[in-house]
Amino acid sequence: MFFSVIVPVYNRRDEIEELLKSLAEQDKKNFEVIIVEDGSSDPCGDIVERWAATGQVDAHYYFKYNEGRSIARNHGIERARGDYFVFFDSDCVIPAGYFTALTAALEKNPVPCFGGPDSASDDFTDVQKAINFSMTAFLTTGGIRGGKVQLEKFVPRSFNMGYSRQVWEKVGGFREMFSEDIDMSTRVRQAGFAINLIREACVYHKRRTSFAKFARQTYVFGMSRITLKLLYPDSLKLVHTLPAVFVLGCLAMIVLSIVWHWWAILPLALYVVMLWISALFSTKSLKISLMAIATSFIQLGSYGVGFIKAFTWKILLRHGRNIEEEIAMRKGK
Repeated sequence: MFFSVIVPVYNRRDEIEELLKSLAEQDKKNFEVIIVEDGSSDPCGDIVERWAATGQVDAHYYFKYNEGRSIARNHGIERARGDYFVFFDSDCVIPAGYFTALTAALEKNPVPCFGGPDSASDDFTDVQKAINFSMTAFLTTGGIRGGKVQLEKFVPRSFNMGYSRQVWEKVGGFREMFSEDIDMSTRVRQAGFAINLIREACVYHKRRTSFAKFARQTYVFGMSRITLKLLYPDSLKLVHTLPAVFVLGCLAMIVLSIVWHWWAILPLALYVVMLWISALFSTKSLKISLMAIATSFIQLGSYGVGFIKAFTWKILLRHGRNIEEEIAMRKGK
């Protein structure tokens, strides 16, 4: 069983260095690595070539003009030799046993499409660890990303997912759009292929390095959920509306606490306490648990605002999708 690891990159030299180092340290070397540079002004070709020259990792580098990460992934697929295509984001670090675990799982159950969870490494910054908590905690609807399938069918994410060559031949590659990984998984399911969560195949995912960047990312996630609704009318589930309900609920409690009684804010205060206890138990750090309250509110708030804005503009006001705008926003992001 041979894998082709495909990674799109845009001005992320430091991340590629760390990613390739982790891939060079894999216990099992049944894979090649294809790095596709999407028109970066600060390319990483020399880094890839240096790691390839060591013989520790079978790395290949391709440079193309900027069109977006989905098209970059497809560019890599077209040049891949593997039986399976594995997709990582450039800000991932891969534990040494990843391909050993992935190979064992697929030999036991050769599912055509799969995904794995993400986590935070001990050397991540406190901000990254707090963001990781908010993106994987059940209290923020992030349980699916953390590998806990409670709220809907498992949907692989592009930071850690893969599918077979057979899937690609029937379904094709990624579309250049927001939430392209969810769109890809939807098309895979519609084509009749099974999708499995492989819990043992976990990656360390750095995500965003600041609150502002994280807010921007989750805002786009909220907007993209409406895009998916327009593409797949049955795809919108109750769980996807929870951040919007959270935003509206917070506003209602704040207003009621001002015009009626301060007791109206108690449910929100209770939620903050629950978040803090959960984060403290998860991170074992008082500082990170307090930061996790902020990142959780950023995640839910930004996602909710993006969802409400897109729902109002695209559905209630019937403006629909603006594909050109979506692609322009995604280039280089």
